[in-house]
Amino acid sequence: MQDLSSSPTPAPEPRTQPPRRSLTRFMFSNPLHLIAIGFGSGLSRFAPGTVGTLWGWLAFLVMQLWLTQAQLGIVIAVSLLLGWLACTVTARHMGVADPGSIVWDEVVAIWIVLWLAMPMGFFGQLVAFGLFRYFDAAKPGPVRWADQLFKGFGWRGGFGIMFDDLVAAFCTLLVIAFWRWI
Repeated sequence: MQDLSSSPTPAPEPRTQPPRRSLTRFMFSNPLHLIAIGFGSGLSRFAPGTVGTLWGWLAFLVMQLWLTQAQLGIVIAVSLLLGWLACTVTARHMGVADPGSIVWDEVVAIWIVLWLAMPMGFFGQLVAFGLFRYFDAAKPGPVRWADQLFKGFGWRGGFGIMFDDLVAAFCTLLVIAFWRWI
């Protein structure tokens, strides 16, 4: 008879995403999880990044009704720092380096795009949304570089979750600026 107590236990495989059923409970277990998951917008079964970006767009339009440009800038700056913390903690608690349900990075990035590109009508905002989603999802050149730069858990991983979306926002703003210039 073989002694199984001395056999090494296999290392657990990294998870890609926890089961959806438990995500809602997980989201409400910590305020930082609620923020990182975009107040529930990251729980979408289909394209959570797109749903999170839509939520961010709507939230920006509502905030714009009551806040000045300077106040919006302060909200964005605080949201960046808070998002870094929320993404770091939430990814660590999920055991996933960059979970798809974390969408706060998309929310803050679309806020930056809209804040810096406004004023624009609905069509302009729709184009900004589409450009941002393209850069974020397809990850061409500089966005792919940014996505690979900071990986893992801890502050580097949390910053990495945010950083590629900031680069995608920058690329979006460059295209908008070029379009306005020509």
